[in-house]
Amino acid sequence: MRRARLHVTGASASGTTTLARALADAWSVPHADADDYYWQPTDPPYARVRPVAERVALMEQVFAPREAWVLSGSMLGWGDALVARCDAVVFLTLDPAERLRRLEQRERERYGRPADPAFVAWARSYDDPDFTGRSRRRHEEWLAMLAVPVLRLDSARPADELRDEVLAWEPRP
Repeated sequence: MRRARLHVTGASASGTTTLARALADAWSVPHADADDYYWQPTDPPYARVRPVAERVALMEQVFAPREAWVLSGSMLGWGDALVARCDAVVFLTLDPAERLRRLEQRERERYGRPADPAFVAWARSYDDPDFTGRSRRRHEEWLAMLAVPVLRLDSARPADELRDEVLAWEPRP
């Protein structure tokens, strides 16, 4: 795939940020993470949600006008205007047990402590088809509505393999 405006999405701890950073580096373009816009800066982090209009305006100001970029994370229910400007979407899936193991590892590496039980419960709910929040079912419904090509990858594979597959991908509109 050529340099593009690309959205990498999937469940929490599926590897979206890792893959997006690798692609941005390969293309020498900016990487943005949806969480950096979704959440207001707080200590501890992830305590206060930024209003939708503010986060979209900030994204429009900081990176969206550029010719190419890679955006990671989920923007279900609030970022459709930005996603519509993407050339393609990469959707990462991962076995739920491995995803939760990665989530725990990430939290320990970042904060030196186990993941917050409420956060783990929320992340586990992603695979529950009846969960009303961000879930695999809602992600699949959203992907089906997109007017851009979608590449689905299992992120159990190493990040460099995933990066190379995206770089070799020739999406068809």
